Amino acid sequence: MIAGRSLKPLGHARLWSALWCLAIAAVVVLSLVPALMLPSLPAGSDKGEHFLGYFALAAAAVQLFARWPALLGAGLGLVLMGIGLEYAQDALTDTRMMDRWDALANTLGVIAGLGTRMTRWRDALLKFDSR
Repeated sequence: MIAGRSLKPLGHARLWSALWCLAIAAVVVLSLVPALMLPSLPAGSDKGEHFLGYFALAAAAVQLFARWPALLGAGLGLVLMGIGLEYAQDALTDTRMMDRWDALANTLGVIAGLGTRMTRWRDALLKFDSR
């Protein structure tokens, strides 16, 4: 069943879309939980986590969306989410602070993740799902 024209013709499109939404929700929660609940990291190493997290979300969008407009919308939404969460950390938490370098790492992760559209891996989920 095709869940929409923007999605690739995945056999389990709703399942994969739901998992992507859950991954986005996990990033939101992890971005806003008190810092004391997270493992300690060496200074500056969280930038790699930001990059990888947003890379994974954007690369997953490449697996889901067939059309460029939908994919670019997802990418823009992820960038805005990353920036918004940095502001939210400052405004809504006492143990987290806004960091423009985190927002940059998020944005670069989204750009790199969207770049997987240009690789032979762009349809990996489609091939996996058709088995």
